[in-house]
Amino acid sequence: MMNAANEYHTRAMEFLSRIGETQNEAIAEAAEICAERIARGGLVFLFGNGHSRMMCEEMTPRQGCFVGFVALVELALSNHASIVGTNGLRAPLYLEKYEGYAEEILKGFKFGPDDAFIIISTSGIRPVIVEMALGAKRRGLPVIAVVSSQHCSNSSPNHSSGKKLTDVADVVLDNCAPAGDCILELDGLEWRTGPVSTLTGAMLINMLRCEVAARLLEKGKKPVILPSHQFIGNTSAEEQLEAFYEAYRTSLRHLYE
Repeated sequence: MMNAANEYHTRAMEFLSRIGETQNEAIAEAAEICAERIARGGLVFLFGNGHSRMMCEEMTPRQGCFVGFVALVELALSNHASIVGTNGLRAPLYLEKYEGYAEEILKGFKFGPDDAFIIISTSGIRPVIVEMALGAKRRGLPVIAVVSSQHCSNSSPNHSSGKKLTDVADVVLDNCAPAGDCILELDGLEWRTGPVSTLTGAMLINMLRCEVAARLLEKGKKPVILPSHQFIGNTSAEEQLEAFYEAYRTSLRHLYE
């Protein structure tokens, strides 16, 4: 008899397989945008609130990441591990619905003409997400969306513009998660468990990262890689780490000038 753990594993692998079967064309299009921008000295920002923030940090800082990607993580929207009380879940869930908040985040930077955005939201409808995409577009920056197409298409827009993230994005990557995200039904529970969007989202992010690295090399731009911390103590790895820090610091310069 298949137990719940094995059933989740089996079903989750099916969703991961769908990524490879359906998303190659979109990944190629998104990778070309990212590689082109990074090759010209631009930055590709990743924004997501709630658990989507994890996809931002899966891209960078992460072993094997490289200069050019920036995780734009707003702690007020993402730091809710306490659940109740200070830094609990209620406040972030409220803030993500508050129109005007994303624009205040964007005002903290001077974006350049070669920058771009990856905006991650399984639902694709939260006001802060839609507003972030609209703000990026007003600044002339391309937007790549990572959503659950099934969830987004079956949800009503929450932003006053009537738009969803998919209405604003130049390229849409589908994390293939089902509406509601969770995939496992258990007798005795009226709600599903076993969310899958973190697994499929991380797969998309890493496929995109690898494709961008390959395209940068094709363009004659060698990415400055963050080496594995497990190799620290190795002189060449330590030198590479310092090179990454310095290249990353330099890459951010135009945001504050």
